[in-house]
Amino acid sequence: MKFRELKVPGAFEITPRLFGDDRGTFLEWFKDAPFQAALGHRLDLAQANCSVSRRGVLRGIHYADVPPGQAKYVTCVRGAVLDIAVDIRVGSATFGEWDSVLLDTVDRRAIYLSEGLGHAFLALEDDSTVVYLCSTGYSPDREHEINPLDPAIGITWPPDVTPLLSAKDQAAPSLAEARDLGLLPTVAAVQDYLASLAP
Repeated sequence: MKFRELKVPGAFEITPRLFGDDRGTFLEWFKDAPFQAALGHRLDLAQANCSVSRRGVLRGIHYADVPPGQAKYVTCVRGAVLDIAVDIRVGSATFGEWDSVLLDTVDRRAIYLSEGLGHAFLALEDDSTVVYLCSTGYSPDREHEINPLDPAIGITWPPDVTPLLSAKDQAAPSLAEARDLGLLPTVAAVQDYLASLAP
């Protein structure tokens, strides 16, 4: 299992070892010890989600108030998605930057997004099935959205896929609007919370 930090600090691409034979393939898609060695803290598990999307469905950018926020460990078990991490932490040197990981059934990578990061994904195939482990449970009054088509963020979506957004995501504020409304986490709040998770 290899961990590679993305250009958004706190987001990691995880590439598992695949063991295949004529029966199929086996892999470990999450393992606590390598996770703690790479990130320096544990991943508390409070909820596990599964999302099935047709080609073109764009979910996000979603995030939760910090503390406690919601860290996510995400993989795709059917189809393929372009998964996006966005730095929305006010005061971060990389505020507004994004990076992506292709999650599919070929390399079977995962992505980890720390508390305080924005998360989105675009389904590249019909019935793309994403499963993710969450550090906190869903709390609607603490959950927020940023428009994933915000030109100021400038995510490069595949040109051959027409994004299909929910009404809620379509109406979401831009990154600048969310910042001006005081809806975004600060880098200091995120750092303080992560320090509390250290073993």
